[in-house]
Amino acid sequence: MTRRALITGIAGQDGSYLAELLVGKGYEVFGLLGPDPGGFHEWTAGLGDMVRGLDGDLTDMGSLLAAVEESRPEEVYNLAALSFVGGSWERAVLTSDVNATGTVRLLEAVRELAPQARLFQASSGEVFGNSRAPQSETTRMHPRSPYGVTKAFSYFMAQNYRESYGMHASNGIMFNHESPRRPPIFVTRKITEAAARIKLGMADELRLGNLDAQRDWGFAGDYVEAMWLMLQREEPGDYVVASGETHTVRDFCAAAFGRLELDYEAYVVVDPSFFRVAEINILQGNASKARRELGWEPKVRFEELVAMMVDADMERLTEEPLRGDARGRQGSGRAAEGA
Repeated sequence: MTRRALITGIAGQDGSYLAELLVGKGYEVFGLLGPDPGGFHEWTAGLGDMVRGLDGDLTDMGSLLAAVEESRPEEVYNLAALSFVGGSWERAVLTSDVNATGTVRLLEAVRELAPQARLFQASSGEVFGNSRAPQSETTRMHPRSPYGVTKAFSYFMAQNYRESYGMHASNGIMFNHESPRRPPIFVTRKITEAAARIKLGMADELRLGNLDAQRDWGFAGDYVEAMWLMLQREEPGDYVVASGETHTVRDFCAAAFGRLELDYEAYVVVDPSFFRVAEINILQGNASKARRELGWEPKVRFEELVAMMVDADMERLTEEPLRGDARGRQGSGRAAEGA
């Protein structure tokens, strides 16, 4: 019998990769579409009638109840969130309503209408803040952004529903994971897109904040497999999902520009206005539990990930007709740090 899954945030990077994975395994997939469906209808065209979009929003309890009732899921993946860390200070109230209270609304909807469903809650390495690296499931949480606080709240709420109601609820503490589908507001895509624009003569510099911040970057397509593996276990649990390697933003710049035979130092400008209110110096995940219990291993390494993203941006920009002036500049032709 065909299994049924409900994905919130299906229009985002992770949701799209997860939907493709599940369809490949024979699932019927239902995706919650918020106010902005993004490219959902475009990328799902190749998946046939195995993916259906449902109107809904984590801020609207009625729509969540309707989505759970219609989809009758055996698995629920809560990926929807306002995930732009840098912007969470300016939108702290909305970020809390979507990421934190929204998770409670979904847990309640599942508890009421699909109590036997297995639920995955997407948490984040941001919950650890500047706790000693490498960070594992037992590391003290000390988030340093409103976004990180909401992800810590959702993590503990999923645990609470598991312990209070016996729900099969698992948390994935997802460290930074990227892909060509990452929106350009995030620093990794901003770097790869800027490098491609500079190579093509469409921009002349990239303005960034802290180049020495260290992050644990992996490929989103690998990380959604870990989400699925969590829900295949008989017992729910909490897992760090990470590559275990750290690289600085400077390293990412060097790899991206180097892919195009450019020296990043000639184009990247440090702009203090892009520094975060409270910075995290290093995020490095210890995913040994996921390796041991789930049999999960990341396949795409850092250099491959950066090359993949740069190549995709080069292909897209080469194919798109130039807009604006002859150099295709937007404003000053500068790109700014997004996350």
